[in-house]
Amino acid sequence: MSAHLARRGFQVIPTVLGVMTLVFLMLRFLPGDAASYIAGENASQAAIDALRENLGLNVPVGEQYVNYLSGAVRLDLGRSIVNGRPVTSMITDAMPTTLLIGFVSLFLSFMIAVPLGATAAYLASQGKGKFDDGMTFAAMLLDQIPNFWLALVLLLVLSLKLGLVPATGPMEWTNPFALAQRIAIPVMVLSIGGIATIARITRTAVLEVLNEDYIRMARAMGTPDRSVLFKHALRNAALPVVTIAGLGFGRLLGGTVIIESIFALPGMGTILINGINGRDYPVVQGLVLMYALMFVTVNLLTDIIYTKVDPRVKF
Repeated sequence: MSAHLARRGFQVIPTVLGVMTLVFLMLRFLPGDAASYIAGENASQAAIDALRENLGLNVPVGEQYVNYLSGAVRLDLGRSIVNGRPVTSMITDAMPTTLLIGFVSLFLSFMIAVPLGATAAYLASQGKGKFDDGMTFAAMLLDQIPNFWLALVLLLVLSLKLGLVPATGPMEWTNPFALAQRIAIPVMVLSIGGIATIARITRTAVLEVLNEDYIRMARAMGTPDRSVLFKHALRNAALPVVTIAGLGFGRLLGGTVIIESIFALPGMGTILINGINGRDYPVVQGLVLMYALMFVTVNLLTDIIYTKVDPRVKF
């Protein structure tokens, strides 16, 4: 396993380097720059040029790229052009909010979707297909709903109309109840899409396993249906579900960017949107690098979990 981890670690390097290079070049091709944004619309060209020189934006692009890579190797992501704060400090402050929303959403998605998909598969194997058809149709429908539209609808109904949860406000980490209320709607929005996808994948995987000979043998030996479903069938159908877990986390990271912006959450997504709007190159580069590292780390953990779920899988 150590050799595999080392090999995968070396494979991560060109992936992350490619992401860093692509983001660096895309930011430089965007119209306008941070100096124009900070100086304002009424600033003269001389003032903008002087500000660009002070911010180091007049350095050749090649030199900027080398400085960016050398700083990233030293874990120095630079300072924000807009507010002067260290990018590493900004990410450290924002990461708990993003990780909290992402992991809670993923946990709830699996807690609801896996039993739902397994039950639908079991009923379909018994010839009771109405629940299965209804679950599949509902999952496909929910999977097509855009997150931003669902967020606005839930915000209008649950917060503005019914007043059940706050629409905005601080993240009160010392008050679990207030914190749960603050992230309730964002978690609901991110969980619904995950539930739809995971339930369909679980249903398909479990239904395929239920047709295997060893499942028929277990039933013939008088094994209770609950044990057949959750102890034998679900465990042997877990590999596709684990795969969806890794991909789902990446999907949640992308979803948090929009959701955090809608609900004014102080997470990485909000900082990323503000950085893009303000042409804050170091902030955007640092955040995208962090997103890439988180994604490849989750993929590596998914590979490791494969061997724990199914011993037949060998590195």
